Amino acid sequence: MNSSISPSPAQRERWLNLGRIVQSLELVQDLIIISLCLGLFCFMVLQVRSMVLSLLPPLEFHVVTADILSLLIWVELFRLLIIYLKEQRISIGVAVEVAIVSILREIIVRGILETQWTQVLATCAFLLVLGVLMALRVWLPPTFEGIDPEQTISQRHQHRIRSHRVQPEASGAVEVADILSTYEL
Repeated sequence: MNSSISPSPAQRERWLNLGRIVQSLELVQDLIIISLCLGLFCFMVLQVRSMVLSLLPPLEFHVVTADILSLLIWVELFRLLIIYLKEQRISIGVAVEVAIVSILREIIVRGILETQWTQVLATCAFLLVLGVLMALRVWLPPTFEGIDPEQTISQRHQHRIRSHRVQPEASGAVEVADILSTYEL
């Protein structure tokens, strides 16, 4: 009786056309990332213009250093967005590099002697954690080189749905076991 009330996953997918909805949402997301890339590129051009103007006399070391480091941060963020467009994932390594450069920029611009000792200690601890993340990233297995655990689980689930349509089970215990095995890797 319960199966007659709720539609099967195949009927729901046909009714909602989930594939088309997901593709549309991914397209909108890619358009947002592309607009961010264009905006960031324009901002980098303005930053280069500002940096060239700051190189004119009188030369201010802190302003030039801040501009160069800011430009490096924008370049790394641009690279992070490009990686996302190409691979549809966020690169942890690039994100950690952006965070490290941002922290070092603030320390260099503000000056280590003008910073309170508690902030220096917190910054050192944060940099240590980011360094450990960079080191651990080397030993973590890649999940995007042909190995997608979510896709494997989805394929198993679809195979079970097809087999249930061909051979309907009489007992509810088998269905519970199938549902529980769906969540195993």
